Amino acid sequence: MKPNSIAIVGAAETTELGRIPGSGQIQLHADAALNALADTGLKLSDIDGIATAGESPTDVAHYLGLAPTWVDGTSVGGCSFMIHVRHAAAAINEGLCHTVLITHGESGRSNIGRSMRGGGGRATLAGQFEGPYCGMGPTTAFTLPFMRYMKETGTTLEQLAMVAVVQREWAALNPRATLREATSVEEVMNDRMIAYPFTKSECCLVTDGGGALILTTAERAKDFPQKPVYIVGTGESVETNMISQMGDFTSSRAFRMAGKKALQEAGIQHSDVDHLMIYDAFAHLPFYGLEDLGFCGKGEAGAFIWERNTAIGGELPLNTNGGGLSYMHSGMYGMYALQESVRQMRGIAPAQIKDAKLSVCHGVGGMFAASGTIIMTNDPS
Repeated sequence: MKPNSIAIVGAAETTELGRIPGSGQIQLHADAALNALADTGLKLSDIDGIATAGESPTDVAHYLGLAPTWVDGTSVGGCSFMIHVRHAAAAINEGLCHTVLITHGESGRSNIGRSMRGGGGRATLAGQFEGPYCGMGPTTAFTLPFMRYMKETGTTLEQLAMVAVVQREWAALNPRATLREATSVEEVMNDRMIAYPFTKSECCLVTDGGGALILTTAERAKDFPQKPVYIVGTGESVETNMISQMGDFTSSRAFRMAGKKALQEAGIQHSDVDHLMIYDAFAHLPFYGLEDLGFCGKGEAGAFIWERNTAIGGELPLNTNGGGLSYMHSGMYGMYALQESVRQMRGIAPAQIKDAKLSVCHGVGGMFAASGTIIMTNDPS
């Protein structure tokens, strides 16, 4: 991708976040899309590219009355929207379309009108080779690699709890966050155990909501009312949908590959980064993200967070919206991480980082199955 050739010119979440029993899932897509269009001043007829996950892009395009010349239905979990941004940038650069709408909507809590796309079953690889051992989804699948990580790196339960504490501090500054009250390491560790070593406070929220982005060429960006945010680096990869088949329980190959590609494309050093978003469905994921993207050495992330480097006033502000642990998490969180990176680059985030010019937004799909990384700037040069 040509750095700085593509800009995000529209970004918005659904009108409500949290519990939205009056809206079906496709209505959440539409609400987010209309809010993003209002952010740009565009009309639905101006959109010629559509990308979405969870719902079929065919259904979303039909519901909105779109007639796109480019479509992407990549659905690899919560990082799908990072990958959509990458694919949309490439499509616009190739002239396949000019203005792309990326939508997300999910009735994760109210379960109204949820799509049943995708899924598993006994005949899948995971169904055959992991299903018989009675895993209970993410809360148990994620424990296996992290317990190995803790054993090999010496990371402590206190350091794990500190992730949730810091996320809550950021959330306290965000009026839209689900959980805003302060918590402590002791409270997190003494919370109800879900699946060792994760207590309830270390597991993601379950909410309703959605978001949308609009991308176009950088040349057109000056024509829109909001400050454009330029895409300077992108990366994506996949590894395996089975935890048991990971090459290394202490590191994600997909994380490493997506992050490396994005950083190389952007031509930046880690020290250049002002703001970082790492998908935090569970409290251990920032450890993997910090290390696999190269911000910390192997086994150093626990101490890095414990020493408040990612907290308010720290050297590397991380998950400044409160993250999936405290802001919101409808099931596929990547869109909300992207929204916060855009807000930071526009200078309008509730917990705005002063003079921030470069944001790295990194996502996971499934249990380390996929990954996408997007690097943004507000500097057009």
